[in-house]
Amino acid sequence: MSDTNEQNKETTTPNFSIEKIYLKDVSFEAPSAPTIFTEDWAPEINMELNSQGNAINENIYEVELTITVTAKNKDKTGFLVELKQCGIFNISGMEEANLNGMLGAFCPNILFPYAREAVSDLVTKGGFPQLLLSPVNFDALYAQHLQQSEGETVN
Repeated sequence: MSDTNEQNKETTTPNFSIEKIYLKDVSFEAPSAPTIFTEDWAPEINMELNSQGNAINENIYEVELTITVTAKNKDKTGFLVELKQCGIFNISGMEEANLNGMLGAFCPNILFPYAREAVSDLVTKGGFPQLLLSPVNFDALYAQHLQQSEGETVN
């Protein structure tokens, strides 16, 4: 009987590993170039985030972090960056709630620094001053998403 309990413990032990991190899609636009470079640069920066996790195979998941950054200088769009930073993760031995938390918060936390570097590189290569995105609290965003989902279910 103890052998059965030990086997159950082994199969339910949480497991997590990063299999691959990659840039799936990227776009950079500077619609007001070159005239935007002759103006004083004091942009208003807007960043939108979205993430989603999808099962690829048993215990293998792709998490896609989508970031859109828009810089407007007065009434002109200086640049627009859109990218999808992805990762493939091996996750097993977790209850559904914990798995959803991994896909919705933990994995995007891993992907964000890569996306942040890609945005910074693109903006700089586009001729604009370096842009360093502020850290994002994906745990808080995921908790907010859960609250909104529960509110929609109740109504």
